[in-house]
Amino acid sequence: MEKFSGKVVALLMAISLLVGAGGSYAVLSFVQHRGEAATAAATANSAVSSDKDTAKIKAIHDLIEKQYFRKVGSSQLYDGAINGMIEALNDPFSSYMNAKTASDFTQSLSSSFQGIGAEVQMVGKQVTIVSPIKGSPAEKAGLKPKDQIMTINGKSTEGLDINEAVNKIRGKKGTVVKIGIKRPGVNDELNFAIKRDNIPIRTVDSKIIKHNGQPIGYIAITQFNENTDQEFSKALSKLEGDGMKGLIIDVRGNPGGYLQAVEKIGNLLVPSNKPIVQIEDRAGKKQPFYSNLKKKKNYPVTALIDGGSASASEILAGALHEAAGYPLIGVKSFGKGTVQQGIELSDKSELKLTTDKWLTPDGHWIHKKGIKPTIEVKQPDYFYVAPITLKKGKTLKADETSAAVADAQKMLQAAGNNPGRTDGYFSTQTVQAVKAFQKAQKLPVTSVINQKTADALQQATLTAIKNQKNDRQLNAALQEIANEIK
Repeated sequence: MEKFSGKVVALLMAISLLVGAGGSYAVLSFVQHRGEAATAAATANSAVSSDKDTAKIKAIHDLIEKQYFRKVGSSQLYDGAINGMIEALNDPFSSYMNAKTASDFTQSLSSSFQGIGAEVQMVGKQVTIVSPIKGSPAEKAGLKPKDQIMTINGKSTEGLDINEAVNKIRGKKGTVVKIGIKRPGVNDELNFAIKRDNIPIRTVDSKIIKHNGQPIGYIAITQFNENTDQEFSKALSKLEGDGMKGLIIDVRGNPGGYLQAVEKIGNLLVPSNKPIVQIEDRAGKKQPFYSNLKKKKNYPVTALIDGGSASASEILAGALHEAAGYPLIGVKSFGKGTVQQGIELSDKSELKLTTDKWLTPDGHWIHKKGIKPTIEVKQPDYFYVAPITLKKGKTLKADETSAAVADAQKMLQAAGNNPGRTDGYFSTQTVQAVKAFQKAQKLPVTSVINQKTADALQQATLTAIKNQKNDRQLNAALQEIANEIK
């Protein structure tokens, strides 16, 4: 029976906004031999480089090094040549990392780190958010999947590659980075000032939720690192020992990680009648990877997914649904269906190269399509609002119309103050809702929204989002479990 092994990877995105890098890794034993061969080839003596194209690259390198009007380091030129080859693939999931970036990448999946906690990839030529990590500064600030990073500390990201952008964003705990965002459906650029912090390495949270008197287990997986399967196994054993009657697995906002963890978690939940995942090489040959579990659990299970669930999360969701028959609740997932190898070169730099596709147990390729939930449930509008950043001295007031007013109206709803509408027109009823909110917050009752009121609205919205009663997707999952228990 095939098993995942080692640390060759299925990379979700080129890099992340952690201390160094991030992404989704997996190992497939049949791929590893290919990786070892590639590593050997990459570190071979220059005697194999007599090919005329290789010779041309060397000649151009020598000409630039000797005759260019400024001094340029040899390593800089070769790194540029490598990045040019990667760019020619037009594949956002293949990338090259120098030795330091590669080391930071590994650290982000195996130890604590500092940063803002958001996974990113290149979409076209734009650095784009895949998902903020739960509880991270990025999530708390209001970054969302598909947000495009337009500026960093006031400077355009145009022309930056993924590594350059990440280097500008990351930094020490307590320092602030300013990020300008273009969000789909929003006309104005959104501005965020995000204080960097420690990103926790704990990837599993669990608890018992009482629903209609029944104890239902809940396990949230924030990403898949090298310890996630052990954390999950301990959490599952404890919940079973506590007498749970059903289980909810939450991979919303989970951008991926080591797929060895997915395989081991699959062994606990997915019966062996179908594969957990199938890998297809460029010749079309498919190789399935099976669980060793003989039968399903004796309690109902469901999973929560959203647009930030990607790569390893989608493999787990696909296996839970197609191989185990468990329902998926939420909205369509991200849609990343390719496998990457991480190949360490002789100087400790690393190449991430797309080598294969991964398919669901039933053979579906979800790349750029995502996995659709069996029960679609959208969150309240205020779950998706952008924080309001006003220029100094500016306010939002009656009879104005703007996207910021629309966000403020949704935030008022989150705070329990009915604005009457959420279309962005600052109506008379919106004025009354603002005044009621300001009074409740002990703010000057001005009927206009200044930055202080906007910040209070943002905090009230975050509080509402954290309140379980407002989480429609989780509540739908609880009800689904309750229906199956009967």
